[in-house]
Amino acid sequence: MVDLFGPVYGVLNAIFSPILAIDPNPTNPALTVLIIAFIVSLITTIANKYLVDQDELNEQQATMNEFNKRLRDAQKRGDGKEVAKLQAEQAELMKNQTAMMTNQFKPMIVTFVPIILIFFWMRTSAIHNLVIILPKTVYWVTLTPIWHWIGSFLYGGKATIPYGIGWLLWYMICTFGMSQILRKFLGFKQGF
Repeated sequence: MVDLFGPVYGVLNAIFSPILAIDPNPTNPALTVLIIAFIVSLITTIANKYLVDQDELNEQQATMNEFNKRLRDAQKRGDGKEVAKLQAEQAELMKNQTAMMTNQFKPMIVTFVPIILIFFWMRTSAIHNLVIILPKTVYWVTLTPIWHWIGSFLYGGKATIPYGIGWLLWYMICTFGMSQILRKFLGFKQGF
């Protein structure tokens, strides 16, 4: 059987092992995950910036919000004629909305495979053993107990380190923060 992932793992190892090597704590590489989260966030944010027409997306959302407001107002007034007219317009708006949603998937198509490969590398590297101890407040705000319960339900076992999280949840927290910062820096008018 041919090992297809061996060469891919070798390339990813060559790219990310130096980052892992400079981590102040290579046995618990929280900084490495933060750097990888930054890299992935940068790639996805740039893909969104250049593959999705942000102005058209914002305009489409504003049009839909205005339409919904007009429809609600007509329904509150009990103006059946206006409601019928707006519902006739709704089909065209929905067609435009579907086209914009399809357009928003372009960046995902481009970034999906590289991100999956990076996840594969993180899962098979020293990062797999990462444990971050969160402050109590952050532990509860990020709903970590629910994630622990879901993990124990799906994979068996239970979380043994109080207020601890693994590499995947740490990566998700880092990516969320990095994405928001990068979107603001690159001039996106809206959040996610």
